[in-house]
Amino acid sequence: MSLLPERPLLLSPQLAATLGLEEALLYQLLADLQSLGRGERHGGFLWFGVECRQMQALLPFWTAQDIRRISHSLRDKGVLLVGDLPFGIDDEFRFAFNEKAAMESAGGDGREAPRASPSRVAERTPARTLAADWAPAPDVVAQLGQYGIPADFVDGQIAEFITYWHERREPRHSWNAKFLKQTLRLWREEEVRSAQRGREIVMTADWQPSAEAVRILTEQTGININFIEDAVPEFILYWRERGERRSTWNSDFVRHVKRQWARFTLSLEHDSEPRPLIRDWQPSDDLFEVLKLANIPRDFAAAELPAFLLFWRENGQASSSWNTKFLQHVKRQWARRATERDSDHERQQRPGATVNTRHRSLVDDLTDRSWAG
Repeated sequence: MSLLPERPLLLSPQLAATLGLEEALLYQLLADLQSLGRGERHGGFLWFGVECRQMQALLPFWTAQDIRRISHSLRDKGVLLVGDLPFGIDDEFRFAFNEKAAMESAGGDGREAPRASPSRVAERTPARTLAADWAPAPDVVAQLGQYGIPADFVDGQIAEFITYWHERREPRHSWNAKFLKQTLRLWREEEVRSAQRGREIVMTADWQPSAEAVRILTEQTGININFIEDAVPEFILYWRERGERRSTWNSDFVRHVKRQWARFTLSLEHDSEPRPLIRDWQPSDDLFEVLKLANIPRDFAAAELPAFLLFWRENGQASSSWNTKFLQHVKRQWARRATERDSDHERQQRPGATVNTRHRSLVDDLTDRSWAG
């Protein structure tokens, strides 16, 4: 039996000394394959395609990863151009030698002269629909692993990929390439979501808007600083009860205050002349709309009305906007309720301790300031 049953691979010693032994062997093989077929002109180069399984049959002593490594070495040395997908990712390996394709003129008209009949080595893989039992090639999974994508994430994409593309019945030249690109995109999106989740926090009882958020509301929007401060407790209470995690509390607060301020300035009536509170005074419907934006129930505001009427009718003070004063009173009472809840919780956590939850009198609350007058 002959020790050389197959056609030998020829190797130039000078080429091996220049490129390296492995690089020279692969370069020579690609040169031989190039001579067998017709290339496709693109960007000034002649591009050729060869089936990956045929190359591995010609180079049985190398794995797909070896061929990928050596082809990348030739690319880095500047002698070979490699297609978008490395060897083994697609059914076909695309390559071009790093030299401008010469035009073989026929009669000087600049058209490329015919070459030998193309072989199946250079033929493109035919487009085909995705089979129901399709699975990504092991080299594709390995390549995704090199991008740092966990194997369980890759496995989790296969079933959905098959279901979607099998039902669409659209032909593709390489489903491995399609799966590679789609999984890479989904992984990048997952990384963005993970980073976003890492910055998310729950609303805390001592949360305060940032200086930048306050500056935007006061300087750019012209909202009264007292209006902003009064909106903080209700904002905290609402979102603490919901228990959501977010990374955009400041921007959420800015939008919240802007909505309230717009409703307040456009809808509430402002009298030009101060007058005492009349016996049958009632807050306007627009005031309740403002409270609704602050997530304060209407029945809570209605329950505060008798005490408000009693105090200010006995006080006799005149005001140009009783709606404003009542809005302030209701907001402050709502914030106090949230404080009492926190205090009750603290008392439950520390048995035997007493917590004073009423540091201010009703007079203090009602006469604190007139922030929108």
